Amino acid sequence: MKKLILSFLAIALLASCNDKNSFKISGTVKDAKGEKLYLQYDGLMKSNILDSVTLGDDGEYKFKAPRPEYPDFYSLKLSNKSIVFAVDSCEEITIDTQNEGFATDYKIIGSYASSKIQQLRKSLMNIEIKISELRKTEDQVAKNAKLEEIKKDIDAHKQMAQKLILEDPRSAAAYFALYQQVNGTYLFTPYDKDDRKYCGAVATAYNVYMPEYIRTKNIYGLVMDAIKNERKETQQRNWNQLMEEAGKGYIDIALPDKNDNIRKLSEFEGKVVLIDFSAYSDKESVAYTFALRELYNKYHGKGFDIYQVSLDNNKLLWEQSIENIPWVCVRDANGVNTPYIQTFNIQSIPTTFLMSKKGDIIARDLSFPELESEIKKNL
Repeated sequence: MKKLILSFLAIALLASCNDKNSFKISGTVKDAKGEKLYLQYDGLMKSNILDSVTLGDDGEYKFKAPRPEYPDFYSLKLSNKSIVFAVDSCEEITIDTQNEGFATDYKIIGSYASSKIQQLRKSLMNIEIKISELRKTEDQVAKNAKLEEIKKDIDAHKQMAQKLILEDPRSAAAYFALYQQVNGTYLFTPYDKDDRKYCGAVATAYNVYMPEYIRTKNIYGLVMDAIKNERKETQQRNWNQLMEEAGKGYIDIALPDKNDNIRKLSEFEGKVVLIDFSAYSDKESVAYTFALRELYNKYHGKGFDIYQVSLDNNKLLWEQSIENIPWVCVRDANGVNTPYIQTFNIQSIPTTFLMSKKGDIIARDLSFPELESEIKKNL
């Protein structure tokens, strides 16, 4: 029985997609006799009319067009009204509608993504109607009330779109949701931190499954550009902050330790401090750590301390390596991209600085014998 059912399913699938090179769309448009109905391809860079038909008494229409290589968007156009739908294979889609309410009050069968697109468009059209009413409102109190209503509608629309995106970021509907506009402004932008989660979800899904698709390259490029810009801004803020603090005689460092407690270099003012930039992933790390430990054990009780900045990218390796380290070791999640690399002009690791009790940098990259001599001299 199972084999028989599977055979029927296979036959059904083949029958629904017997023409592997095209898709079909058909249906009726009521009360539109004599009107011209167009099938249009809506590409990323340009749109073009694929076919047209003059509607008769029954309003029936049928179109057949080459299937797209990747999921893409098409529309039925009647006068200045349009129905947007998605095609990702050799679907047979049915859309029944009428002249009045052509773009919103239609019934679609055969494309789940297109049904979701219908919901998104209908929601946004209602918002646009309210915006149009707002422009005609002269009373300021009424205008403010209408504006608050529109804001709530936009929030509700975005919540609906966010849920749709997270359910299936690979779908054409998820992509469509990202590019909707209100009054010429995109509702989602990767340059907004809150929106980036959803833009990134779609960009990642498309990049995994359709890396060569022009729409993939477009959304993925936008998200990566937004991330790079944010990093630049963060680095610049950090740089400005560090430069403001540079008047102290040393540049303060504030980074989390293994317990996520922020530890500052300035905590150690009044001590002779070895500021150490290194990485436990370095092949010489074990011998280097033993040499540091010897210095620490010898002079810590006399007012010497070590403030170590780890440049390890691997957080787990770092946490395991410093489990029994007695001195303070901090780490920037950005690894070698930490702004302190530039501030302290780190060219290689390990790099060390010796800071006096007064907070002055008195030596850089001394050998261990030289370092010990300077420590004893400044305690």
